[in-house]
Amino acid sequence: MEKIEIKIKRLPGCEDMPLPGYMTDHAAGMDICAAIDSEMLLDPGKRALVPTGISIALPQGFEVQIRPRSGLAIKHGIGLLNSPGTIDSDYRGEIKVIMINLGEKPFRIKRGDRIAQMVLQKVFRGQWSCVDDLPQSDRNDGGFGHTGR
Repeated sequence: MEKIEIKIKRLPGCEDMPLPGYMTDHAAGMDICAAIDSEMLLDPGKRALVPTGISIALPQGFEVQIRPRSGLAIKHGIGLLNSPGTIDSDYRGEIKVIMINLGEKPFRIKRGDRIAQMVLQKVFRGQWSCVDDLPQSDRNDGGFGHTGR
């Protein structure tokens, strides 16, 4: 598997925080942690912007997508708004995660809890080419349940 070097900075007061990391040898996403000073309670139906204590410098031509963790989703109803969130290669600020509690019980977030995952992706830039007609396909303009399922 190809590896790409990513510069990362722990922000002041977050020197004790673990860096994002892959939890298994074949994981696509690196888990990232909450860098909060005190425990946070996320009530049902509420959302919060949770800091991670890190900022990164991606190589040009890459992005990082911030995605929910499936275990938090199924066990607690915890999701991420603006998902997947995009971290562009020219962004140098702190990565923060917009968490939402879609569950039925309050959810406790503690410092160091794994709250989301980040996936490194190659970026391609599209270039528009205006045409009078598009090539035909088997689907054409079928959408919104066109297969009957």
